[in-house]
Amino acid sequence: MEIVVMYTLAEGAERSRVMETYPRHKAFFEAFRADGGGLLALGPFLTADPAGSSMGIFCSREDAEKFLAGDPFVTEGLAVPRILEWEAVRFS
Repeated sequence: MEIVVMYTLAEGAERSRVMETYPRHKAFFEAFRADGGGLLALGPFLTADPAGSSMGIFCSREDAEKFLAGDPFVTEGLAVPRILEWEAVRFS
């Protein structure tokens, strides 16, 4: 099982502030991965979706919670995360 984090933009969050925060978010996720954090994939959706503006896939709930505790998008109130357990069926 993997853990998916769906991010929605916080009410009132301005796109300009999101873009201003992005370099800190990027530095954070790169350091998280370099330190062995179980982040498998992360990124925005390219089409508007009221259910989520971006998502991340993690190896465990613990990894997801640790990531969210330090992610500038979350700590600065720009994104509201939702943690979901995902039982993916993989095809080769």
